[in-house]
Amino acid sequence: MAKTKVISVANQKGGVGKSTSVYNIGAGLAMSGKKVLLVDVDPQGDLTKMLGLRKPHDLPLTLGNAMNDVISGVPPGEHPEIRHHHEDFDFVPGNRTLSAVETGLVNVMSRETVLRQYVDSVKRDYDYVLLDCRPSLGMLVINALSASDYVLVPVQADYLAAEDMTELLGTVQSIKRQINPRLKIGGVFLTMANETNFRRDTVTAVKENFGKHLPVLHTVIPATVRLAEISTADKSIFRHEPRGRAADAYRGLVKEVLEIGEKQRGKSAECR
Repeated sequence: MAKTKVISVANQKGGVGKSTSVYNIGAGLAMSGKKVLLVDVDPQGDLTKMLGLRKPHDLPLTLGNAMNDVISGVPPGEHPEIRHHHEDFDFVPGNRTLSAVETGLVNVMSRETVLRQYVDSVKRDYDYVLLDCRPSLGMLVINALSASDYVLVPVQADYLAAEDMTELLGTVQSIKRQINPRLKIGGVFLTMANETNFRRDTVTAVKENFGKHLPVLHTVIPATVRLAEISTADKSIFRHEPRGRAADAYRGLVKEVLEIGEKQRGKSAECR
């Protein structure tokens, strides 16, 4: 059986399209025949809202409950917190209980690996697990990176936003050295690009400044009205506007994600 790939989508800067990208990558992977689990690791619950649960803070079972079970030593059970989405993937909702979990992790043994223990208990049923990280570099993000095989970094197509990656990349390297030696940067990809923000110059600047040290993906996600609408449409861009520019871009991004996964599976096979 092929090894499950666990991917964090992370950037400490908010508003760069993390949740939108997790939704569309997940939906695209499912359309490609992959078994996919999306996990909302953000107390704001934005991904959960996009997936149709408009009041995440009223949900009785979420990721916060599951992480608390790990902390308490409760043996893995049936995982009733996992829900099925109508676009043929599964997801674990998140809500503000995660804020309490994050605060409580300070006093927990192996606090950096609580989420990894949870993911390890569910991932055998999936080809891909995508973790939607909150916009910070706090303990929840450290947990997500500790659980991941690689991280994808969405960056708004603005050069100043691109410069903000430095701190995140430093955190990734620290986690790789100290906690999770298998963690890699899968790639940086640009989001919210339009014709007025010098997209071509930004792409060039990102590649020149970061391309020597980490992969910059070819896909550039455009800023479109239809893409903004999916936060309340209960549909991925592939169903909301399947023939639009944004859907084409996300198809390209899904293809690159699949290529990264296959490349790493090949390396794992060589090691064995």
